[in-house]
Amino acid sequence: MLWNKLMNRHKPTLHSPMEGDVIPLEQVADPVFSEKMMGDGIAITPTDGAVVSPADGEIVQIAPTKHAIGIRTEDGAEILIHVGLDTVELEGRPFDLRVDVGDHVKTGQLLLTADLAQIHQAGKDTVTPMVVTNGGTLAHHYAFTFTKEAVPGKTVVARVEA
Repeated sequence: MLWNKLMNRHKPTLHSPMEGDVIPLEQVADPVFSEKMMGDGIAITPTDGAVVSPADGEIVQIAPTKHAIGIRTEDGAEILIHVGLDTVELEGRPFDLRVDVGDHVKTGQLLLTADLAQIHQAGKDTVTPMVVTNGGTLAHHYAFTFTKEAVPGKTVVARVEA
């Protein structure tokens, strides 16, 4: 009952975590993401290395190599932002964290910066998946949308389906 009242008042949304083109996960050149083994979501072909929070929430995980961040949103969604493909092999060098586990963040708040040129020079793809890892256990379902030239923290890439 409370959930329905909350949903009617404010439908949760997820925003783009980076500047660039939003593409379907199926186009990501890594089967872990393209086959949605981690969950459903979107990917960004980034044009800038700033990574922002897609929603209000709490930082619940940061990979030791700084290439991936987990956020639990206020509606319970667990979001994974994975900057680049196979970037774990770069041992954190192209990444500069701006948050810590336990931090509460707002939509559009800077989480980390990635040196996209350094990632490319290392022969890695900068495409950045963002997935809802617990979508199957949520009381609601996100519908994802794709767009050109997403603005980080502003462009809506997912809305709760009615």
